[in-house]
Amino acid sequence: MTRNARWCSTIILCCFGFISCTQLPAQEKKETQAPPFKIEVDVNAVLVPVVVRDGQGRAVGNLEKEDFQLFDQNKPQPISGFTIEKRAGGKNHTNPAEVAPVPRDVRTPASPLPERCIVFLFDDMHLSPSDLGQVQKAATKMLATALSDSDVAAVVSTSGSNSGLTRDRARLEEAIAKLRPEQLYRHDGRGCPNVDYYQADLILNKHDKTALEAATDDALGCASLDPRMRNVAERMARTAASNALMLGDQDVRVTLGMLIEIVRRMGTLPGQRTLILASPGFLTVTAEAMMETSQILDVAAQSNVTISTLDARGLYTAELGANERGSNTPWNVAYESQSRLESVSLNQDVMAELAEGTGGTFFYNSNDLQGGFKLLTAAPEYVYLLEFSLQNVKRDGTYHHLGVKVDKKGLQLQARRGYFAPKPAKATK
Repeated sequence: MTRNARWCSTIILCCFGFISCTQLPAQEKKETQAPPFKIEVDVNAVLVPVVVRDGQGRAVGNLEKEDFQLFDQNKPQPISGFTIEKRAGGKNHTNPAEVAPVPRDVRTPASPLPERCIVFLFDDMHLSPSDLGQVQKAATKMLATALSDSDVAAVVSTSGSNSGLTRDRARLEEAIAKLRPEQLYRHDGRGCPNVDYYQADLILNKHDKTALEAATDDALGCASLDPRMRNVAERMARTAASNALMLGDQDVRVTLGMLIEIVRRMGTLPGQRTLILASPGFLTVTAEAMMETSQILDVAAQSNVTISTLDARGLYTAELGANERGSNTPWNVAYESQSRLESVSLNQDVMAELAEGTGGTFFYNSNDLQGGFKLLTAAPEYVYLLEFSLQNVKRDGTYHHLGVKVDKKGLQLQARRGYFAPKPAKATK
């Protein structure tokens, strides 16, 4: 086995962090462990993955730099870098000079290097018990048909469980069967008043008076307060909003942190790298969450990782159940129904953005979850990677919308929606 092959196999077993390396002596563990996690993103340039398809949905891979136009906040930007990545069935070309040495007595698998490394990430921190059950059934059936013998895969959850990268289908099925909903950061809906993360953000971050009024009315009803005690009810609403916001912020921070870590580690793997996220979605409404989502897209572009997403709810309704109606006043019920619709729509946004921004696919609004999983295992054949400099862009600490056009008719584009433009670092004295 060549030095490259030995290094890649060791990476699969240890450096990815999904498989225990207890079979190695202590000294060898130390040499093969991954370095501590640290996000390093080039803040002077932005990478924009673009997938182009013809009218029949076939990938187009013969375009050139001059065929593209790139816009930041509707302003044209010069494309400073341009590459075409062949992801489907692609190989990992590692510079031999950069390969770390491997101890001679470390045993390596005799099987060839995989052409595809697929990580199935199940969002057990947001999936309901019923939705998770449906996803488990669909994913288990999918394994028999969607993966080839040469593929390696891992089953991971947002709460931290993992199967390890393996070709063993039984091991993957066992990991899927063991998944359970995690309740650590969930909104239980039993508070008085019942203020969720979306409404809390409106009240405290957006200073939405209508949202505060609805929460106050809910407090009057659930606490059976006299209408003359509205000031007390408002304080209850603000307290509930503060608690919900703190819980929701931590929930999103942990979820996005897990995603960044997985994508970063996948960048060391050989072959085609695909991350499939099965989730009902989650809110990314704060500046911090938008910045972290932008960082995930940056790292994915640098690591040649495709992220595809599956809305695990299938076909669903956003209507309130009888047990979810707050004070039951017509105005309050109408507000809560509208709020639910808006929240559900925003939950999907991060799923669509992660897929579109990395060349992946967003599968949603369908009960054919098994077919969805199978569809998402196939990465796009070609991905164009456009780069532009931030030298002439106003770095104002806000989210910037991106636009990409191709100077040819009859083509369909899928591209990164935007990025978070960081403010320049203050000069130290």
